[in-house]
Amino acid sequence: MALPGRTEAYFWRAEPYSRAAVTLMIVYKSTDWWEALRHLGSSAIIRLLLKRVLFVGLYAAVVTAGVIRFERMNVAVDKEFFSFLGIMLSLLLAFRTNTAYDRFYEGRRLWGQLVNNCRNLAVLLHARLPADDYSNRTYFARLLSNFPIALDGHLRHGVRFDKLEEVQAGFIAQLQQAWHVPSCLSALLQEFYEQLVAAGVLLPTHLITIQRHHEALLDVAGGCERIKTTPIPFSYSYFIKGFISVFILIMPFNLLDTYQWLTVPITMFGAYALLGVEMIGDEIEDPFGKDSNDLPLTQMANRIRANVHEILHVELHEDIRGLADAPYSVVF
Repeated sequence: MALPGRTEAYFWRAEPYSRAAVTLMIVYKSTDWWEALRHLGSSAIIRLLLKRVLFVGLYAAVVTAGVIRFERMNVAVDKEFFSFLGIMLSLLLAFRTNTAYDRFYEGRRLWGQLVNNCRNLAVLLHARLPADDYSNRTYFARLLSNFPIALDGHLRHGVRFDKLEEVQAGFIAQLQQAWHVPSCLSALLQEFYEQLVAAGVLLPTHLITIQRHHEALLDVAGGCERIKTTPIPFSYSYFIKGFISVFILIMPFNLLDTYQWLTVPITMFGAYALLGVEMIGDEIEDPFGKDSNDLPLTQMANRIRANVHEILHVELHEDIRGLADAPYSVVF
């Protein structure tokens, strides 16, 4: 049974994604050390870290050569004071890392809620819509699965409307006029529920149950926007970066009288640990970016789309369904 005013014309976009248009995610087993080490160069942030460590090594070599070979730049640094600085820096880095991971985990938790609520909405509507009402089932499946895809683009660098499904004539053109696409989709979903109630397909008691899951969609969007638009305060981030820089600069002078030329590799190892923790914190504090260690939002959005279509018994193109379990995330 089609609702009044519902068009029977649907437009399907089954354009497969190119392998060159994806950002690869690092897939590994956390319990397999050798497998994890094999991916050492797979992350762009690790490659950048190694370049910075190499630069620190060159600096340490210059300092060591200046002190040992040319007897210049021989600056004594009190070891107890240096140890005190190390303790302070470790506390700051621990707090920095925990704060960044909390943001990362909260982002994943919010998207987990989105997955659950989209599935629940699909299950509830599947139970109420007649089995032969393919028109409304298709309309709802495509409209609901567009929400996580639009939210993915909204949290990144703009919604890609060619990735959305045209649920009826003029649908994409209507969305392109919206400033906040997820809110527009949520409003269209609410209109759909109200039309089902008016047509007698849903009862008001059913709408109360559906409303709880529907409201969670924008709650998730708002929570993600809060994480996205509230970065770590600049003064705090700048202070830690400055502290690390000064600590690494004076490290060779503290080690020279004990380790001589071994100062160079020891300084590089220390810089690897300090810079690595800070750079990882910088990357994961925004879990909605496009780095290899960020959340695979597009893959999760495609999984929601596949789940919703399956629950509602609506056909989904095989290429699109395959994106739900791909070992990479489409972020173009």
